[in-house]
Amino acid sequence: MTTYKNPIIAGFHPDPSICRVGEDYYLATSSFEYFPGVPIYHSRDLVNWRQIGHCLTRRSQLDIIEGYPNCLGIYAPTLRYNKGNFYMVTTNQALGRERSGNFFVTAKEPKGPWSEPVFVDAPGIDPDLFFDDDGKVYYTGADGGIFQFEIDIKTGKRLSAIKRLWSGMGYRDPEAPHVYKIGGKYYLIIAEGGTSYGHMISIARGNNPCGPHESCPYNPILTHRSTNSPIQAVGHGDMIEAHDGSWWMVCLGIRPVSYPDRHHLGRETFLTSVEWTKDGWPIVKPLELEVKAKCLPLRSFDKKGQPDDVFGGDVLGSEWSYIRNPIESNFILGKKKGALTLIGTEQNLNGLGSPTFVGRRLQYFDSETNVRLDFEPLIDGEEAGITTFLGGAHVGEPERGYHYEIAVTRIKGKKCIIFRRWIGTLYKVEKCVPVEKGMVTLYLTTNPREFIFGYRADNAKKTTELGRGEAHLLSTEAGGTFTGLMIGLYATGNGKKCETEAHFDSFNYIGKE
Repeated sequence: MTTYKNPIIAGFHPDPSICRVGEDYYLATSSFEYFPGVPIYHSRDLVNWRQIGHCLTRRSQLDIIEGYPNCLGIYAPTLRYNKGNFYMVTTNQALGRERSGNFFVTAKEPKGPWSEPVFVDAPGIDPDLFFDDDGKVYYTGADGGIFQFEIDIKTGKRLSAIKRLWSGMGYRDPEAPHVYKIGGKYYLIIAEGGTSYGHMISIARGNNPCGPHESCPYNPILTHRSTNSPIQAVGHGDMIEAHDGSWWMVCLGIRPVSYPDRHHLGRETFLTSVEWTKDGWPIVKPLELEVKAKCLPLRSFDKKGQPDDVFGGDVLGSEWSYIRNPIESNFILGKKKGALTLIGTEQNLNGLGSPTFVGRRLQYFDSETNVRLDFEPLIDGEEAGITTFLGGAHVGEPERGYHYEIAVTRIKGKKCIIFRRWIGTLYKVEKCVPVEKGMVTLYLTTNPREFIFGYRADNAKKTTELGRGEAHLLSTEAGGTFTGLMIGLYATGNGKKCETEAHFDSFNYIGKE
């Protein structure tokens, strides 16, 4: 027996989908309004995962430059492998904008490069591709119910009429379908109950991909609804047979930290084991934070030779993301040695444009972040700093946001450091202190219930705390988002383009499990 810890991929990593090639495992998750889209992870034991890139790295694949409110963009992907090719099928949920809808991309290697999108004339979200033994390929999706049709995998064209399938046990929002062929039977797994505290996973089977389907007598096969488990909202699962013949499920879940329940890390990726009954139904073990199981031999990745999380390379590491498509000229590596230079635009952290923001997921309740900032603003309103960012604009509400930040700015001709909280439409600079010219180090300390912001000027002997913000006010329950918190570096002219560049270096993010 081996002990492993859940979640296997912490922080904002919802809707996991998994595939296997030999003894290598690959996993994709949703990315919503963030770019690049659809992060890809690699593992050799299902427990230890390392990000190797993204599927959607070009604007021609994912065009979300502006007008995409919070929670739109890339919805649930499915990742599959067939005859030497990887396939990732997903939805660009964009309220009817050009190049929105369902599409897939392909690659010979999971780290890419991935192809240009092949669009599919299909309604709804949460698409799945199933490759049958006879060469036929089936597209399954959700649009208030579960549907399916045969697809031409080269062109994306429908080869059969849309057929309605089994849509679960009658709970709300049947979605997240995946089709498998196991032991000669075709299994259809779905999520239902809504992607919140009522979430669950159910399964049915039939003799053909399109049914009719028989509901599993043990449904739901996985749910934590109405339990006292520290893991809640469990659903949206995908099953995999390991190379040793064992079966596993990856799924999403959340870890609430307060009462009433609220969570701010987002929906995370969890792992649990699957056993099969004699009559061929899967029994899924409820999720635990610490799991004793007969696992594959653990094979962690060698970290020797991997670069530290600083800005000394030619490109940003794959852990970094932008809000929508970035204006690339505003993000410069190498202009100042070992630093990332940001040039602020008129766009701040709210609105529907492309702000000068780059962030990484908050993956630990307890963490420490610090970054050195060289920024001497020339015009009042110019600003650069670090933010804990849940979301900006919602549909029809461009001035709504959920984020805290500590930033260097200029007010009435003087350089200052501010701590600000923006919660919905409520906005307040909680503290503003003058600061001398020169570099400053900005600090962020997180714990399950609050975020603590501070700074230290280069000539100071100690760090000064500037303010605190409650974690639950940046939760999904407060902000109404599908994402989780990001730690972001940003610059803005707050209505005007910045004349001053902001240089960030010596970035450190340290998580404490």
